[in-house]
Amino acid sequence: MQIGDAVAGAAAAGNPLRDPRDKRLPRIAGPASLVIFGVTGDLARKKLLPALYDLAAAGLLPPNFGLVGFARRDWSDEDFRGFALENIRGRTRHRFSEAVWDRLAEGLRFIRGTFDDADAYTRLRAALEELDSQRGTCGNHAFYLAIPPSAFRTVTSHLAAQGLAGDSDGTGERWRRVVIEKPFGHDEATARALNRTVAEVFPESAVFRIDHYLGKETVQNILAMRFANQLFEPVWSAHYVDHVQITMAEDIGLGGRAGYYDGIGAARDVIQNHLMQLLALTAMEEPVGFDPAEIRAEKIKVLSATRATGPLAETTARGQYTAGWQGSNRVCGLGEEEGFVAGSITETFAAITLEVDTRRWAGVPFYLRTGKRLGRRVTEIAVVFRRAPHLPFDATMTEELGHNAIVLRIQPDEGITMRFGSKVPGSGMQVRDVNMDFSYGQSFTVSSPEAYERLILDVLLGEPSLFPTDREVELSWRILDPVLAAWEADGTPEPYPAGSWGPAGAEAMMARTGREWRRP
Repeated sequence: MQIGDAVAGAAAAGNPLRDPRDKRLPRIAGPASLVIFGVTGDLARKKLLPALYDLAAAGLLPPNFGLVGFARRDWSDEDFRGFALENIRGRTRHRFSEAVWDRLAEGLRFIRGTFDDADAYTRLRAALEELDSQRGTCGNHAFYLAIPPSAFRTVTSHLAAQGLAGDSDGTGERWRRVVIEKPFGHDEATARALNRTVAEVFPESAVFRIDHYLGKETVQNILAMRFANQLFEPVWSAHYVDHVQITMAEDIGLGGRAGYYDGIGAARDVIQNHLMQLLALTAMEEPVGFDPAEIRAEKIKVLSATRATGPLAETTARGQYTAGWQGSNRVCGLGEEEGFVAGSITETFAAITLEVDTRRWAGVPFYLRTGKRLGRRVTEIAVVFRRAPHLPFDATMTEELGHNAIVLRIQPDEGITMRFGSKVPGSGMQVRDVNMDFSYGQSFTVSSPEAYERLILDVLLGEPSLFPTDREVELSWRILDPVLAAWEADGTPEPYPAGSWGPAGAEAMMARTGREWRRP
């Protein structure tokens, strides 16, 4: 029987087999077990468990898949199944199916224990061996560390002691991988120490650092837009681009997380990882291919050439939100949030100026900003172009015309906006800004997978393109560390009212160069 015939027959029988030669279709994970440490936490409840169900519903998990939860609760396997079901219902993209759930639930196991409980790891190994024999998971294991970085060494050393770590069993037939959630350290020194800790047990090829922003379809579309279209690449350089703004704004406050957030702040929480990665994808050169090593190499080149622009007192800004109006709701300031540490100088808004010292981007500032309790929830990349000379126009004809721009909307209204000038109907030659919009929701009927779906599947497939390497993490900290050091030596953040777009210092930072922040 030919492969095509086999695929057609399997599809008719409801088997989610895919022809591996067809690059249009997603690949299916092979036999494996996923172990989630910290499975009772918010991340697992709200993101990981629903994502696993959606992968199963899409036919992208194999029948021989196992899921092991590791936590301190005194639960049986059946208790864990009930917990998983409770957190899957109502949180998935796909309509809930009892048949899909039953197949997934058969492979669920639970291990009770603390991170330093050696006996718990013995039980974990036994559970994985049982899944190997009963479910046919073939000894392939991924360990998801949804836990504080301070526990990494304890967990990885116990995994090594049980023979569960390393890249494979030495024959190339079995693999072992570890998944790490941010924060990847507190600065460059702690990031290096964290990388060394993990590297003692797992080789770099088996380490998957989750940055969920890189799992978003709209982020991946940056590469498609730039390199699949001749329209954009010729103007994607300092010859035409005036500056680039990368924004991640949230309209929510810290709530009960104020105590946890203290000492971290907006720059460490968002700029060091999410926004640095968006900068790298925006500024990188075209890779030879989409092989993971090629993409990562180009991102590393960009980050190696990036540095903070000085003087930092004028090219950066930070703030803390105060009470104000979020839409029609009156909201409290950071000082009134539960768990707030009195006298804290941790910023909830951060803006920095970076420059990329390459031939393509020399002289083009990259402005990165993020904050809590801002005007609206939005993540976008705005590539703002130089003004045209306007030789045929007098000043009154173009007074309503701004800079041309290409805006990549990452969330929530995923798409691309192009802003350019057009003649006002009925006028002599008055020109003002208009927008041309592309919306994912209107152009594609297929719903985009959640970021964690894509990333978990890539872990199981061993596809590392969307995961930052140790080198990328350390370079990002090297860029940010001088800014953090300057802030720590220079007083307190500037207050800004909730519902605004940040402190006055952020506006002044842009005004010094004759620019202004875009209002999404």
